[in-house]
Amino acid sequence: MTFDRHITRFLGQDRKPVSIEFSPPRSEEAGRQILKTAALLKERISPDFVSITYGAGGSTRERTEEYASILRNEYGFDVVAHLTCVGASKDEIRAILREYHAAGLRNIMALRGDPPKGQSDFRPHPEGCAYANELVELIRISEPDFCIGVAGYPETHPQAPSQEADLINLKRKVDAGASFITTQLFFDNSYFFDFVNRCRAIGITVPIIPGLMPALSHEQVIRFGSMNGSSVPAELAVRLAAVEGDAEAARKVGIDWACQQARELLERGADALHLYIMNRSESALAMVDRLVEEGVIAPRG
Repeated sequence: MTFDRHITRFLGQDRKPVSIEFSPPRSEEAGRQILKTAALLKERISPDFVSITYGAGGSTRERTEEYASILRNEYGFDVVAHLTCVGASKDEIRAILREYHAAGLRNIMALRGDPPKGQSDFRPHPEGCAYANELVELIRISEPDFCIGVAGYPETHPQAPSQEADLINLKRKVDAGASFITTQLFFDNSYFFDFVNRCRAIGITVPIIPGLMPALSHEQVIRFGSMNGSSVPAELAVRLAAVEGDAEAARKVGIDWACQQARELLERGADALHLYIMNRSESALAMVDRLVEEGVIAPRG
């Protein structure tokens, strides 16, 4: 059996990698959509690696495992499988890790996770991990050859008591054994550059991958911003509001904005680009095609 390459092997090269995030489908129709999207992305832009999320409360555990294997075995992607602390004991987490490892997966995104639907607060399993740094440590001890990623918040985690506390928590995750950081989405690059500077100042030296989402509508960016603490620049809000009701025009605005972000990020030394695409291919294809045409990133494939 072949094994996935560690994500860190893609970083620090002249060719800047592009990764795509998928979410496990909740229906047969959604399953067909994700496979259609994966096929188009593989053919057209060949992402360097992909990730697949883990539903709130572990609600998509089986589907995460299933589609991680499909993306790896049927489409040839190197896969970062998400794993959370929610609703699982340490023994259950170890069992999941063994399953991932046996399937050839070698990359994990370790997250505390969101509470299950109907719960407002995170409640750790009595025999589980309460924080992401504990999960990172458990993974590192249980399966030492996993490459572990963790999440970073350029604009501070919504539940963090302060920016300083949030950064200290991130350093705990890195010190526990994380190899790279992928950020939550943001629409203003100044937050990312400030975040990187603050990370380096506190002694966090691992690669930091910026996460971008091509906006689809004014309503969407406001909704996501309220969920994860990402602010919406006034200029972007005005552009999207001006084309409200015209889905294609709004998509173009979102692609233009994300490409503008990507150019600056890569020109100023970002290690890679991670795209949140909501299991849809159109914006990612348009965005990567444009960046290749402009010479911002190397041709894929």
